Amino acid sequence: MLSINRTKRKIERGEPVYGLFCSNPSPLTVEMIASAGYDFVIIDMEHTMTNPETIQHMIRAAEVFQLTPLVRVPEHSPGTILQVLDAGAQGVVIPHVRSKAELEQALNACFYAPKGKRSLNGGRNARFGADDLLQVMERANREVMCIPMIEDKEAMEKLDEILATEGIDFVLEGAADLSGSYGVPWQTQHPRVRQALLTLHEQAVSHGVPYGAIPRNKEAMQAWWDKGVRIFVVGDDRGICYRAMKSHLGEYVNQVQVENHE
Repeated sequence: MLSINRTKRKIERGEPVYGLFCSNPSPLTVEMIASAGYDFVIIDMEHTMTNPETIQHMIRAAEVFQLTPLVRVPEHSPGTILQVLDAGAQGVVIPHVRSKAELEQALNACFYAPKGKRSLNGGRNARFGADDLLQVMERANREVMCIPMIEDKEAMEKLDEILATEGIDFVLEGAADLSGSYGVPWQTQHPRVRQALLTLHEQAVSHGVPYGAIPRNKEAMQAWWDKGVRIFVVGDDRGICYRAMKSHLGEYVNQVQVENHE
């Protein structure tokens, strides 16, 4: 059930928040992310295959641990936005926003009237009718977050109109797809990509929109921090698990090799 969005409150106070993408469709993984101390999780539906029941259980797992559950929905999917919010998500991440019109479509799906055009429902988000439905609408419009991702050169050309749109909680960079859009795939440190991120940050600041960074190393983390950024997505559960398991295996393999040479 929708409660106070702790991540949103911390952002409003200017406090740092840290999150992870969760691509492993498992409530247990969400519990591990929460137990590790992150502020929010972005449950990924864009690049993963999972079923609605699993998404709902992942949201429940986040609720139990007071972790803010956000969901990255597939591109151009207002119906999915409605479903994950009805399931209890406290916000949605919208990939590949390229224009003001696309962002407004997502915002309309996120919020109830008069703020948007979200369809009414008295299900889980209203404790199946136990809560006053008008208060449910007011609470949702206050607590739900809408987070566009800028991942295309087309979006970079329309930043002013995108970022001027009312209702954005923070904007999230997408360096990987930006690199592809600029013709330098996976070169996230390419000068064109780095300049695009700096421009996005500058434009976000000028419009009063908080900027969310995805630092890929400690140096990038420090650089964004020095620029006043306080919202960080610091990886994906799959990559973290892979590196941890590889390192763990390496400790044992190296130990055996050392002993065999003694």
